[in-house]
Formats: sequence, structure tokens, C-alpha cells
Amino acid sequence: MMKDVITKTRQGMDKCIESLKKDFTRVRTGRASVSLLDDVRIDYYGTPTPLSQVGTLAVPEPRLITITPWEKKLINDIEKAILKSDLGLNPSSDGVLVRIIIPPLTEDRRKEMCKVLKRLGEESKIALRNIRRDGNDSLKKMEKDKEISEDDLKRGEKDIQDLTDQFVKKVDESVAAKEKEVMEV
Repeated sequence: MMKDVITKTRQGMDKCIESLKKDFTRVRTGRASVSLLDDVRIDYYGTPTPLSQVGTLAVPEPRLITITPWEKKLINDIEKAILKSDLGLNPSSDGVLVRIIIPPLTEDRRKEMCKVLKRLGEESKIALRNIRRDGNDSLKKMEKDKEISEDDLKRGEKDIQDLTDQFVKKVDESVAAKEKEVMEV
């Protein structure tokens, strides 16, 4: 019973870390990555559609993303969607291929990105603490309902706190690694 609560808590914390890493892929560094365009949608026959579903995305060079649409008539729509996105990217095309050159980040923009990373890290830590609280509440309810002893409650709370500490450390390490990547010239 108690192990179920701890397992559920661990799974929740794992999902929190996965979510943080997914959020990090959307933070622009000086390098090209097709994940930058994950949230960009174009109107494809009346349906908002991700770019990856209307063409082939590639990173042939560290600072270049190319998009080869499956239908040539989509090139203008793709360019407009990228310009409308909040990414600060300027696409260009030759009628067959859309090229997006990733400009190097300025020092100020890098510092701004680091602030965003820290904020995302803090939000993840808050989520981890909420998951910890939910796990502890479940254990307290079990103890109140006489399903576990007081000693088991204390042991379970300690296990959940140890888990929380491990995951907070993972968040800090992830933020530090991404900051280092952003600050690279």
C-alpha cells in the first residue's frame, strides 16, 4: 500500500522532469533545432497543422533549418507562420525550399533566455513540491484510516522527501546544463 503511494509519487515526479525537458527544447539557443518549430502551425485545408506534417524539416548545418514542403503552394503559408511566431526568425525561400538561418544570440538575449530557464526550473520545483505534498497527504490518510502505522508514515514521508530532493537536484542540473548551452558563443 505505502509502496504504491511512493511509486505514484515517483511517476509524477518523472513526468515533471520530462515536461521540463520538453519545455527546454522550445527555448532558443544559438543552434538550429527542428524542435524550435514544434508550436508553429499553418492553415492546411482549414486545419491548423504542425510544420512537421506538411513537409520535411532538416538541420543540414548548425545554424540552418530547412523545410521542404510536400506541396509547393504551401511555401508562402509556411513563411508567414514562421514570421508570425514569436521566435524572431526570418525565413527565405527559393520556391522549392524554405531556409531559416538561426542568428547568433546577443549577450542580452542570452541572459534573457537564462532567466526564462530559471523560471521554468522554479515552476518545476513547485510542481515537485506539490507532488510531494499529495504523496504525504495520501500517507497521512492511510495512517488515519489505520492502514499503516505511525512509524510507516514517518518512513514513507522520509522516502518521499528523499525522492523530492533527488528530483530537485535533477531540475537544478538540467537548468545548469541548458544555461551553459545558451551561453555558448
